[in-house]
Amino acid sequence: MANLDMKSVTSLILGGGRGTRLYPLTKIRAKPAVPLASKYRLIDIPISNCLHSGINKIYVVTQFLSVSLHQHIRQTYRFDNFDGGFVELLAAQQTMESETAWFEGTADAVRKNLIYFDDHNCKYVLILSGDQLYRMDYRKMLQTHIDSKADVTIASIPVSRSAAHALGIMRCDDSGRVVGFLEKPKTKEEIDMVAMTPEWIDAQGIPSKGRDCLASMGLYIFNKELLFDVLNKTNYSDFGKEVFPAAIRSRKVQIHLFDDYWEDIGTIKAFYEANLSLTKPNPPFDLFSADNPVYTRPRFLPPTVIDGATINASLVADGCRIGKGSIIENSVIGLRCVIGEGVTIKNTIIMGGDYMETPDEVQRKAKEGLPCVGIGAGSWIEGAILDKNARIGRHVQVVNNLGLTDSDDFAPCHVRDGISIVTKDAVLPDGWTMRRK
Repeated sequence: MANLDMKSVTSLILGGGRGTRLYPLTKIRAKPAVPLASKYRLIDIPISNCLHSGINKIYVVTQFLSVSLHQHIRQTYRFDNFDGGFVELLAAQQTMESETAWFEGTADAVRKNLIYFDDHNCKYVLILSGDQLYRMDYRKMLQTHIDSKADVTIASIPVSRSAAHALGIMRCDDSGRVVGFLEKPKTKEEIDMVAMTPEWIDAQGIPSKGRDCLASMGLYIFNKELLFDVLNKTNYSDFGKEVFPAAIRSRKVQIHLFDDYWEDIGTIKAFYEANLSLTKPNPPFDLFSADNPVYTRPRFLPPTVIDGATINASLVADGCRIGKGSIIENSVIGLRCVIGEGVTIKNTIIMGGDYMETPDEVQRKAKEGLPCVGIGAGSWIEGAILDKNARIGRHVQVVNNLGLTDSDDFAPCHVRDGISIVTKDAVLPDGWTMRRK
């Protein structure tokens, strides 16, 4: 790989919209601020990838519920004063040029923040998504962009036809130049229009494994001049639906092939499955990489205390207390989680607590009839997600024993994609269970 000038690259991470498909996890926070893998947040993934790739000028664009995201970024990513690096949050705001503060799409979000890229040192703009789980060296993508003399480069991953309907699919010539693009093709005829052949994918040095579609990963490198030109001269609001179809006709758009683990965490089911996949003996995403660790906020927490519990195939974060006789299987246990005696937790994500309660606070809450933050003795939690600071009483059952797919009938416990979700700061009193009245 040539000696690339990564200081010429500025990254922009799109914080996403309302995150309705991740509700109720996004009820009180922006999508990139959703906790991940017991101690991280989704935003830590693209920022860590940038830092490992030598990119330290990073903007994060968001407009919904950005307080916790801003707090996390401010407390986590601090750079040497002489380094010139930064991670800055760009919230939607009114300007003299635009009285409409809200972003109306991915391209519009970038357009309203172009002023921050008007820097003579910036030659390339790397646009990323804030809700994906993957590990990538963006230097390789920039090398592809420079070697091919492209105006735009799109990261692409081979997928099967069954997955094509949810993604933007590209068709390329033999050089990797994009000659066709279709956002979320629905019919066989539409997929046929943009599909490649498994042989073409094999020829790129990537085993096709029967895959014949090239999906956009939502990661783009633009020449800065082109990005300014396109967004200033048009009112395009979306990259996939408008910017790329137009760019393909008049500019050189190249693909950069990627064939490693990549998960778009856009739904409750995807979030749940991605987290639990990390508990496997050989997880698809390795949190234990010595060369590419995931960075997050440093905390000063005590070690986790485990008193006679049985734990199998699980992730347990710092500052937890796990009582005698408890059984934890295939689960993710977050920071500061207090688990009583005889608790059973299976196939569950527990996000833990934002704080530790003192003995006096526990007594005061008990007098108010409230359980402490954590999970009371004798409770059974299975197939669930418990958001932060949940107060689960004794002998509570958070189990979807009614076989529901989606329901709000048991708030503050909701069901999405068959997964029970207890919202942040929720209280489930002693003996609570999911039952019809």
